[in-house]
Amino acid sequence: MLQQFFILCSGADTSILKTCSKGEQSKYGGIGATVFFTALMAFIASSYALYRVFDSIYISIFFGLIWALLIFNLDRFIISTIKKRDDFKKEIVQAIPRIILAVIIAIVISKPLEMKIFEKEINQILLEQKNELSLANQQQILQQYTPEIMELEKNITQLKNDILLKEMETNTLYDIYISEAEGTAGTKLLGKGPVYKEKREKHDASLTELQQLKEKNNQKISLTETQIASLKKEYHNNVNNAQPIIDNFDGLMARINALEKLPWLPSFFIFFLFLAIETSPLIAKLLSPKGEYDWKLEEEESNLKTSIANKVNQQNHVLETGTFLNEKIYSEIKEEEEVYAYKKNKAQELLKKQADAFLDMQIKNI
Repeated sequence: MLQQFFILCSGADTSILKTCSKGEQSKYGGIGATVFFTALMAFIASSYALYRVFDSIYISIFFGLIWALLIFNLDRFIISTIKKRDDFKKEIVQAIPRIILAVIIAIVISKPLEMKIFEKEINQILLEQKNELSLANQQQILQQYTPEIMELEKNITQLKNDILLKEMETNTLYDIYISEAEGTAGTKLLGKGPVYKEKREKHDASLTELQQLKEKNNQKISLTETQIASLKKEYHNNVNNAQPIIDNFDGLMARINALEKLPWLPSFFIFFLFLAIETSPLIAKLLSPKGEYDWKLEEEESNLKTSIANKVNQQNHVLETGTFLNEKIYSEIKEEEEVYAYKKNKAQELLKKQADAFLDMQIKNI
């Protein structure tokens, strides 16, 4: 039962193969098994690749099954169309396009399985790339907010410096009127005289201005700090919003690019393995000697060609004979006076009837 299934997979004519030896049937059963397992590996590879694209196991299995059936049909077509010839060069020529197709199929099948085999190494490369992308993304977003934040921080510094300058000025006036009261500077008269009062009033006015400046500048500083906090929050929100996109940077194309960064030799051997599996039925059929099945298939095709050629030849003779007889018969009829008189008589009757019908129509119209 299993051998019959594999023979069906090989694309061989089962009605002819049944009449062949067990060894011949086993040979085509082995070829069909290779075709089947190649399609099975194509199913696994495509399902894994599509899972990375759609993130759905059901969709990946569905389309993976379609892809496997397509590969199965292509492999079966390639094997079934290779026919043994008496000239090995002609066999090679007819096999070249099929070998090229087999190489393409091997590449398509091997790549997803390579990604699965080297999944840990690919994940490490993708992690490094994600970290680099995260840092680059933070820098790019920060560049959008840095000038404005720096300008606001500069304004805060200026407002604080204005307060400090006013405090220094007020403290200086305080020292002046205290020194005047103590008699250590100014008029150097001990006590609170007119000069002391004047200097005290200047200090008190400066102190009032300082308090007003502090109140005014502190409000501006508070408002500016709120703006800075809002900008920083917006920056962090943008970074957080972009991070899921970076975290999902592990699709099919990203993994293929990461695979290309790994050493090429292991990937080459895996590809070479699938190439050997994919082309093995084709190569086996090319290298194997002409067998019983090939002889019987060639005999059946030869009989069919002979039968069709005989039918075509017979139909050509029938056509030639019929054409000759028709020409001869009609040439003889053309010379018969009786036929001429009969057709003339019928033509006259037809013309009379047409004339009568035309007359009746004209009378009705009147």
